Amino acid sequence: MKKFDMLTPIGIVLGLAMIMFGILSGNGLAGLASFLDPASLFIVLGGTAGALFISFNMKELKLVPVVVKAAFSRKEMELPVLINTFVRLADRARREGLLALEAELEDVEDEFIKKGILLAVDGVEPEVINDIMNAEISAMEERHLKGKTILDKAGEYAPAWGMIGTLIGLVLMLNNLNDPTTLGPNMAIAILTTLYGSLIANLICIPMANKLGNKTEKEVFLKQIIIEGVIGVQSGQNPKILEEKLSAFLTSRDRVQEEVMEMEALEESVR
Repeated sequence: MKKFDMLTPIGIVLGLAMIMFGILSGNGLAGLASFLDPASLFIVLGGTAGALFISFNMKELKLVPVVVKAAFSRKEMELPVLINTFVRLADRARREGLLALEAELEDVEDEFIKKGILLAVDGVEPEVINDIMNAEISAMEERHLKGKTILDKAGEYAPAWGMIGTLIGLVLMLNNLNDPTTLGPNMAIAILTTLYGSLIANLICIPMANKLGNKTEKEVFLKQIIIEGVIGVQSGQNPKILEEKLSAFLTSRDRVQEEVMEMEALEESVR
């Protein structure tokens, strides 16, 4: 189940707050207006969008909303919970057979686990299950990599278009040196496009790309454990042996969480 990831908006708001603090600490609200320039923003956003249109096709660019949405969500799948799920499945499979697991899947939300268990119930060979599920992981990695690449490129293009806007502003300023009233607006374009380009790249595009990369690594790691669990359940492994095998992937923090969950389960059974 996916939940809203508060860290992404908190990070964006915190970054903007620090910029606002720097602006307001100088000239207060009066200084804020000098940092707002629509022309500079249009140059950076329009130029970056145009560069992305050239770099990618429409099918790839449609991934952008999906990628941005992924940066604001997190998948709730803790490793100790995952291990307990497979221990429960393995226990029922040993007692009642693999066919009994279809009813057990009603309480499982993860589609990747469901797919693996259904393949096992259908009697598919372990090697084939491994190949099918790893192919799905590879396809997921490819999709995520494409989305991350788009954000990385946007992070490269935005500062470059900021510099282009700076050059435009300088040319306009030099062409109108005899008119002092145009120096301020042209200088604003020259300076603010660089600021906007750096801000968009380093507060939004590059951090979101990094978050997506970290999410992909964690998801691949969990899916590999799921494959191990599915094959263990299909082969009829002892639930305790399977638990020990999967527990090798736990960190120290995860082990503490698993112990707490075991205590809670024991207390529940006593009641």
